[in-house]
Amino acid sequence: MIGFGPRGLGALEALSQRLKFTDRRVQIDIYEPGPYPGAGPNFAPSEPAYCLLNIPYRDIAIRPPQGTTVGRFADWQDRPIDPDSFPSRADMGRYLNARWDDLFAQGFKQTGAMLRLIPAQVSRISRKDSGWRVESKSGAEAVYNEVLLTLGQPPVEADAQWAGWQDHAAQTKAEVAQAYPAAALGEQAAGWQGKQVAIRGLGLSTYDVLRSLTTAQGGGFDAAGYHASGREPRRILPFSLNGQPPFPKPENAALDAFFEPSPEETARFTQAATAAVSAGPEVAPSLISGALMPVVARILGPQNVSEAEVAEWLETEWSDPGAQDRLPPMDALRYGIDLAAGEVAPSPGYALGQVWRKWQDQWRAAFNPGHATPETAKRLIDFDEGLKRYSYGPPLSSARELLALIDAGLVDLALTINPEIAETEQGWTLRSQGREAKVSVIIDAVLPAPDLSNIKGPPLPDLITQSLLAPVSTDLAAAIAPDGTLCDQGGHPVPGLCLLGRLALGSVTAVDSLHDCFGQSADRWAQGVIERLSA
Repeated sequence: MIGFGPRGLGALEALSQRLKFTDRRVQIDIYEPGPYPGAGPNFAPSEPAYCLLNIPYRDIAIRPPQGTTVGRFADWQDRPIDPDSFPSRADMGRYLNARWDDLFAQGFKQTGAMLRLIPAQVSRISRKDSGWRVESKSGAEAVYNEVLLTLGQPPVEADAQWAGWQDHAAQTKAEVAQAYPAAALGEQAAGWQGKQVAIRGLGLSTYDVLRSLTTAQGGGFDAAGYHASGREPRRILPFSLNGQPPFPKPENAALDAFFEPSPEETARFTQAATAAVSAGPEVAPSLISGALMPVVARILGPQNVSEAEVAEWLETEWSDPGAQDRLPPMDALRYGIDLAAGEVAPSPGYALGQVWRKWQDQWRAAFNPGHATPETAKRLIDFDEGLKRYSYGPPLSSARELLALIDAGLVDLALTINPEIAETEQGWTLRSQGREAKVSVIIDAVLPAPDLSNIKGPPLPDLITQSLLAPVSTDLAAAIAPDGTLCDQGGHPVPGLCLLGRLALGSVTAVDSLHDCFGQSADRWAQGVIERLSA
């Protein structure tokens, strides 16, 4: 196993359950250079407590394997839990790390498997007879019957815009920085007092960045708003292509229950989604919309919203995602807060997004083992990714903090919509809609797309060169079989070489969910290993 964050942990737990029922002896080596096996960098326990999950406690359902001593996440806590609150990523990382410790110590005792953690980075994977030679950067190598890649998001080549800003910063007193690790950003930001700072991106990561620039510098929030320490930047300017902040999730379980589909509606969606995956790219959208429309029309019935109005919203979403939402950024932020707090009636988009969130397991179950054509996969993936502005929204508290920072004069959304950015001797000038501002720092808070051609860290570029790893199409990531087996450039399975996670987007969907790491993709891979062992 190459890489061992939540995805690797989920796969290993799934395999451990099945190895109990085989008498074959197995040696499992895990290559993970990081200090927190099972957690990985995204959930590192060393990250600040202000970096939050976008899932409330009541919705976290990553069930531990049978026989574990760790238990469920909520039960594992050493304090009373508010089910409507959102845990920190560091706390989740400690939990996942504890599950790894338990698995290492207890989970393989009854399996006849040998488990070894190798704290090294893999530099190359190549064929060796009927198996695979794995070489690490330390110079060591070993040969395996099977290799599983669970790498998360490897480092990528900087896009042209960011590369240009890096070069400009290297030649001037300007600075560029990355959103993560958040602890490192907080330390770097200690030198930005009085400076103007821009943030590229207005998604979930931006809220972590804002806390690195504010509360990490000694400021604080309370019911009255934000109280500055005086060590913050003078002004913070987030920007993105459309300038739209994501919509926060419903504030509590009672509000969230308003969007719950019935079992019958869920069954109809499952049928429609399965049919859509097998359909052509022109038919698939109508099948998905046909399952969504009656549910949302029922939910919005008290507002006299008709199924035709929902259909119109969906038609726009398939052709021009987000065109229905383009309020000015400040209006969009306030509207999202009111929606999540139940202060205003839900819009068609907000209701659709929440229903879609509740169907993520069914959506993955339909798409991931299917065989959509590249054209159909692209349409369906784009729809799912577009709805993330609703379905993957932040906690309501995060949106309120952003509003409080704006009211305090620290954050300005005046240049949020796709500004022109010009280099200056001290940094950059941002211009948008007749406004401009000079900044000396730009922070990147945009998660790279899973584009195989941009990956710069080993061992994937070499596998691409060997034609062992290939994309579904130019717009999608790696082609894999339902059990994770890689498909080569000719579309043929590559025996014994598997990949799970976001680098397979297009073969699988909704890959950025923590729940997906412990779901059916891991089960299918583990079952495939057992079947090959038996053969």
